Amino acid sequence: MARAASRDPLAEYKARRDFAKTPEPGPKRGKAKGNSFVIQKHAATRTHFDFRLEHDGVLKSWAVTKGPSLDPSQKRLAVMTEDHPLEYGGFEGVIPKGEYGAGPVMIWDRGIWEPIGDSDEGLAKGDLKFRLHGDRLNGEFVLVRMKPRKEDRGRQNWLLIKKRDEYAGDGNEPTERFDTSLKSGRTMGQILHGESAVWTSNRAQKKTSARSKRAVKTKPRKRPGAR
Repeated sequence: MARAASRDPLAEYKARRDFAKTPEPGPKRGKAKGNSFVIQKHAATRTHFDFRLEHDGVLKSWAVTKGPSLDPSQKRLAVMTEDHPLEYGGFEGVIPKGEYGAGPVMIWDRGIWEPIGDSDEGLAKGDLKFRLHGDRLNGEFVLVRMKPRKEDRGRQNWLLIKKRDEYAGDGNEPTERFDTSLKSGRTMGQILHGESAVWTSNRAQKKTSARSKRAVKTKPRKRPGAR
């Protein structure tokens, strides 16, 4: 599909940000070289998950209100946002107060996406089918563009839906199971306050807790002759 060479896909991204204040990557378009994807948990005005697919040298982006689901019955609202630079796929940190999207950003999942059919055609028609090969999300998904309404005020609302396959499961909500960064192992609170991930103590607490529960459930043995 032919593309207009004059259009800068990162113009809106650049216009929304002051790069002298925000640690976010600059608006540099990359070469069309791969099919990476990244999902970033973002505690801005409302906590949501930014779903990004590498396409034509940028990251096509959607804000998924409740985050992605592995339950095919769940149709998650995904509001299309401005394209982001490829370098944004490695961004984790805090966007300062007063800047667009202020708040902590976590790399929640990442990997490779595989279009099913022609991706340009799917985006144009509003019916983009693909497979994810990530650490936390795998299998077939579809992004479906909803019909525009007056109350949308120009926003493009899509639905992110999991297709039924070996990775799907009723009630399977990975955003409830995984609450740490895939990149650093940190929680949103640790990212916000610039803290390091605490690995050992968390595992130790779980082991200690498990031992304590077993100890409570274990009944003392009776000594011979005792009544």
